[in-house]
Amino acid sequence: MPDASSASLEPPAIRALVAPVTPLQQNCTIVWCQKTRKAAVIDPGGEVSRLRAILEQQDLTLEKIWVTHAHLDHAGGASALQEASGAPIEGPHPDDQFWIDGMAEAGARWGMPEARAFVPSRWLGDGDIVTLGETHFEVFHCPGHTPGHVVFFHRQARFAQVGDVLFAGSIGRTDFPRGDYGQLIKSITGKLWPLGDDVTFVPGHNQISTFGAERRTNPFVSDAALAQA
Repeated sequence: MPDASSASLEPPAIRALVAPVTPLQQNCTIVWCQKTRKAAVIDPGGEVSRLRAILEQQDLTLEKIWVTHAHLDHAGGASALQEASGAPIEGPHPDDQFWIDGMAEAGARWGMPEARAFVPSRWLGDGDIVTLGETHFEVFHCPGHTPGHVVFFHRQARFAQVGDVLFAGSIGRTDFPRGDYGQLIKSITGKLWPLGDDVTFVPGHNQISTFGAERRTNPFVSDAALAQA
């Protein structure tokens, strides 16, 4: 069992660690309020018993389950985690309901039979605020990869969990049902870039990066690439 990798965030209002889950190695992220030790699990795609063990090892109390979008590798374990913990599920945006409805079928097709549909305790929309302990995160609706994709942003810590909107060196796929390439580019440039080049982000897969690094080098959404489009 691979160890979860951890990253300290400055200033230390929050901390986060990344625990890749499912055969697709989706970056499930556990964030917590330093003062209260209350945690949120962002995108529990699976391996719920392992995620609960990490929470226990870190002496954290699970307060929230947050979902960026309803693809099974991001949300397939949300129902099981809620049942085990009683924590409410917040997100995604209601436009991802059709992905939730097809969760079990997708899980069977992709070899993840434990994936189940869930009922969000709270749907999220652009401009919403979600709380965690004594901290809060801003919510941005960033469609394109899926129509109901949201991003979680902690302004003080300059930290975002962006799901499958943006990756180090790439962007989210738009060839799934109701994906939209133009909408995805608009979400990245119109919602993420204004937050600042210094923002560190955890993508849905692979390594952590910063918005500034992607504006300089990402072949899809760098300033230079967009200027040539």
